[in-house]
Amino acid sequence: MLGTPSVEELRHKTFGVRHLQCLLLALGLAMGYANRVNFSVAIVAMTDAHEHKEGVETFQWSEKEKSLIQSSFFWGYVVTQIPAGQWCRKVGAKAIFLWGNIISSTLALLTPYLVTMGDWQMLVAVRIVQGLAQGVMFPCTHSVLSRWSPPGERATLCGLAYAGTYLGAILIFGSSGWIITYLHGWPSVYYVSGFMGFVWCFIWYVWGSNSPHSYKRISPAEKSMILKSMETPEDRNVESSFKTPWRSIVCSMPFWALLVDHCAHNWGFWTLLSQLPSYMKYILNMDIQSNGLFSALPYLIMFLLTFIFGYLADVFHKRQWMSTNLSRKLFNTVGQWLPMISLVALGFCDSSHLVWALAFIVISVGFNSSSFLGFNVNHLDISPNYAGVLMGITNSAANVITILALLTVGFVVTDVTDPLQWRILFCVAAGFYFVGNLCFLLFGQTSVQKWNESSPKPAEMQLLEPNHEGKSYTK
Repeated sequence: MLGTPSVEELRHKTFGVRHLQCLLLALGLAMGYANRVNFSVAIVAMTDAHEHKEGVETFQWSEKEKSLIQSSFFWGYVVTQIPAGQWCRKVGAKAIFLWGNIISSTLALLTPYLVTMGDWQMLVAVRIVQGLAQGVMFPCTHSVLSRWSPPGERATLCGLAYAGTYLGAILIFGSSGWIITYLHGWPSVYYVSGFMGFVWCFIWYVWGSNSPHSYKRISPAEKSMILKSMETPEDRNVESSFKTPWRSIVCSMPFWALLVDHCAHNWGFWTLLSQLPSYMKYILNMDIQSNGLFSALPYLIMFLLTFIFGYLADVFHKRQWMSTNLSRKLFNTVGQWLPMISLVALGFCDSSHLVWALAFIVISVGFNSSSFLGFNVNHLDISPNYAGVLMGITNSAANVITILALLTVGFVVTDVTDPLQWRILFCVAAGFYFVGNLCFLLFGQTSVQKWNESSPKPAEMQLLEPNHEGKSYTK
């Protein structure tokens, strides 16, 4: 249409509705992660008799019981992943994401009361239901991104949205030490994260949207630019009428490479994320306030690097320095093999190597953000129309692996003061990083697969892809 702005003409606009939607997604993921990882910090005070406050109960849980509690969240989390992808296509991601956070935040507020009534068994039940509620979040995010982010801005907008996961960890790890010390002990961690979740729910209800079609206050120019750049059908019900090609998905080698890498990533990432406060307390001998602050530092670096990597990806796209396929694999390698090396090195550190230990932790966590421009957006590469479904499948499988990883902690680390046991744990996690990225390098692809029926060409996800001769960089 004559006069319709292009992506390049509108991308210099400082803030559009598409940016607002990605920002809201980021904050939603942040609240979800805050309610997910609050236990990782609170458990240090919940099981430490020396961190006693009047009227606040502490518990004597074994390491295996702690591992059961840590892993229980993911027992529920894996169940709703695959259905969530289908629900997003049929009902819309906005309502599903909203109710997921409402349930999760409500349970966070009730956790202190429930755990004092039913001990660790009740806490396991609460975490399972929270997992069920939060299992919809990543499929919902992918569903919204597939409708709001033009190909030329995909790296920046995806980076903005998924940076929320790190922001949630920063908020909890950075503030929990202060909250526990100066407010009402460990219960306050749950109260604060639950309250923040409800604030987000109100904001998302008012300003969140499934697509440009359903957002009334978007300018005609921005709406037209988004839809034209992605060749989005005017009637979104057309897309929902297509049947999911389950057999083709299961027989797809690029899908299996993505699945294996996602699983391996989760083993490495969640091993460190869930155990970092305990490692800092028992091996690095850090008190709960400094523990919380330094636990937040790697995620702050991760948060900042997300935007740097996203900017680099946009530069590569604009100047055509490399193909989409090479870019995905480069960022994925940086995000998994650098953490692999630093995890092994971390296993050989103790309190006498505090500076080195913190440096290796920052590398292990911070550079992991690069992989979000690798495997984590590859779902949109190989099948734009079923990106939410694919995310549901791979994230479900990956979180089964997360459960096994967290249960493994309880068997490997039976004495939290033994550095050798932590070394074994970190080396196993590093091995998963190596195998996962190797599979992605060998078998991963970025071309849209034939079973992506409703998309005539790879317009939905062309990060770093098109050249000016009409040829594709992808395999």
